[in-house]
Amino acid sequence: MSTVAAISTPLAAGGIGMIRISGENAINIAAQCFRPVSGKAVSDMRGYTAAYGTFYDEAGEIDDGVLLVYRAPKSYTGENVAELSCHGGIFLLQKVLRRVLQLGAETAAPGEFTKRAFLNGKMDLSQAESVMNLISAQGEQALSAARATLRGAVSREADAVCRTLIEADAALAAWADYPDEDIPAVENKSLEATLSDCRQRLQTLIGAYDRGKAVTAGVNTVICGKPNVGKSTLMNLLSGCERSIVTPVAGTTRDVVEETVRVGNILLHLSDTAGIRQTNDTVEKIGVQRAKEKADDAALILLVLDASRPLDEEDRAMLADTAGKRRIAILNKSDLPAALSPDDLKAEVDRCLVISARHSEEALPVLQEALEEVLGTAGLDFNQTLLASERQRDCCENALQSVTRALKALDAGMTVDAVTVDIDCAVEALLTLTGQRAGEAVVNAVFEKFCVGK
Repeated sequence: MSTVAAISTPLAAGGIGMIRISGENAINIAAQCFRPVSGKAVSDMRGYTAAYGTFYDEAGEIDDGVLLVYRAPKSYTGENVAELSCHGGIFLLQKVLRRVLQLGAETAAPGEFTKRAFLNGKMDLSQAESVMNLISAQGEQALSAARATLRGAVSREADAVCRTLIEADAALAAWADYPDEDIPAVENKSLEATLSDCRQRLQTLIGAYDRGKAVTAGVNTVICGKPNVGKSTLMNLLSGCERSIVTPVAGTTRDVVEETVRVGNILLHLSDTAGIRQTNDTVEKIGVQRAKEKADDAALILLVLDASRPLDEEDRAMLADTAGKRRIAILNKSDLPAALSPDDLKAEVDRCLVISARHSEEALPVLQEALEEVLGTAGLDFNQTLLASERQRDCCENALQSVTRALKALDAGMTVDAVTVDIDCAVEALLTLTGQRAGEAVVNAVFEKFCVGK
């Protein structure tokens, strides 16, 4: 493979910036643009050593800084790696990178350093995906989940299920292919127990990922309700700032206001929408339509109702329109005389709260508890096995479907071949998860989502 280089720190002014070079000629290129103050040759530097010196190009000195050398295969990528650290000015970094490219390096593509680590056996595909989760983690639990995956928690569980399926497959194949040999027949009960155990383990992986997404990726959440029930006050409460305009005038919010907020360790991709009601105002009509479209696409609905007023036709229409989605009904304005209680809604929604959004010290803990309960994150251990991406979930889902078909084939008394075909499909899906049999298109799709320099 060619030698590649990129700026690996954010492209913004800072105290220090770093350019990474990886490939067979990485250290030779570094030697042509860096002079250690010690006078020693860069080519003689051992791995895991650093030198202070000067970066220069054909016109002369660029900046002083530090060179770090890593020798293959003991580096992040498994190749020779040189890391050039200088002062963190954008122009300085670009000038050093330009010199590195002039000396023969090529510009690294997004995720190319981690892709090379995968291709050189430094990590599998599931671990590689966790790198971006580690970088993008916005909370302690998301960080714990990414670290666990990077350490191989998902790979070990997928490999364990895969080995179990391969052993069952091998036993079936040996018994079917060599009927004249003294090979014991595979008992249906034993095979059923093995497949059932694999199915349970796959279901656990998928279930944990679906619940953990609220922390690792966030949940598309819409605040909806009639005008003047306190939607914007709730938005500002969750945002921790005056994100939406709040007035006593109904219909103040006419467009969708969006913000990503954290409630405890849960990430909500939050949309405050226009009040839903019948109106002849052209602009407000557009806002109401957008509110309904957002609610249709949401994974979680925060349905705000005025606790000082009984349910009316518009409230019931919103309940009907959002049926089938996860919903938390928020009976706001608890500081006023109550005309609506949780008992009126307990059969309709996942959880019903009575709060005053104007009193954050009381409302926020109640909201956090409800979110954890409805989203299933309460008690979820993020230090254990948690899938890192939708791709990994799809692989587990495909494996689960194949194992389930194998169990049905076994129960129906179908031939050994029919059972083994489904087991083979499950194994293939799990090998794709870790990248052992992932095609080029799958690998490219994983790394194109990375940032340049990583």
